[in-house]
Amino acid sequence: MGSALSQYIIKLHEEHHTLEDYQGGVPRWCSGCGDNAILTAVQRLCRDEDLAPERTVFVSGIGCSSRFPHYMKTYGFHGIHGRAFPLAEGVKMARPDLNVFINTGDGDCCSIGAAHWIHAIRYNMNLTVILHDNQIYGLTKKQASPTSAIGTKSNTTPRGSVLEAMNPLTVTLGVQNASFVAQGVDWMPEMLYDIISKAYKHRGFSFVRIIQRCPEWLPKTFEPWLHDPSKTLLLTHKNGLQPSAETSRIYKNQREHDPLNIHQAREIASSIDPIPVGILYHDPSVPCYEDLRGAGAPRTAEAIRAGLDKEFDKFTIWPDEERAQRAA
Repeated sequence: MGSALSQYIIKLHEEHHTLEDYQGGVPRWCSGCGDNAILTAVQRLCRDEDLAPERTVFVSGIGCSSRFPHYMKTYGFHGIHGRAFPLAEGVKMARPDLNVFINTGDGDCCSIGAAHWIHAIRYNMNLTVILHDNQIYGLTKKQASPTSAIGTKSNTTPRGSVLEAMNPLTVTLGVQNASFVAQGVDWMPEMLYDIISKAYKHRGFSFVRIIQRCPEWLPKTFEPWLHDPSKTLLLTHKNGLQPSAETSRIYKNQREHDPLNIHQAREIASSIDPIPVGILYHDPSVPCYEDLRGAGAPRTAEAIRAGLDKEFDKFTIWPDEERAQRAA
């Protein structure tokens, strides 16, 4: 066997990754928490796409969902509350070659991080965003979140929430430059994986809202949907998702929906019963911000040092003689 062929085989072996290569710390989420299903789907995606762990980054804010980077054996950044989007955008601008994912919760994204979320949609950077939406603040022990249904009793709304819930899908679809919007549920693992896979393969800002159960604080919220498949609306299309025969046998309530039709997407997104599951909108023609700004241009150590020195010089107090020499 020639040396070149030997090196090629060795390289193939080194670059192949198994599921275990992406499994980090032992998850500490509650038993039955939907975060576990999302973690499984994402780890499967990383394995199937053979994403190099050293070239993959998970960024999060604060909340139950935001412990996600701890459970992935990749690079990760556990940021502060509501700031996952700008952190991930900074990573992508500096290293557009990396696979960058954002894991955020309904409070983290839709409350304190709402302004960052809105502008991240406008930028349309090549990021895969997973919104873990359990409709409650779980980590801080049951406070109403922006997506809590009206009437939800919590520590901050003991008599029941008086506001209608925010719909993250309609909000995203209402912002200029939205390019990929989808919705999944944690109790349909096959569809959940397919949706996240489509989101990752889209070049642009992929926003996936995942409705998930919180067995600790809202244990019965989604019971009707679990026991009645007709309360779920599967969105199918040749350019979207095509459920397997097994899934179609259970979930017969289906609708063919062209993901390019944003007006129909907004109509479907408004439904909460039945819950739409699938790709609502997909427009690959929207340009990415990092492409428009030439992100990741080669920067040598000398160029970086010169840039820093130039900025520091603006605030340096030089002795008169040295000032004159530097100005000459």
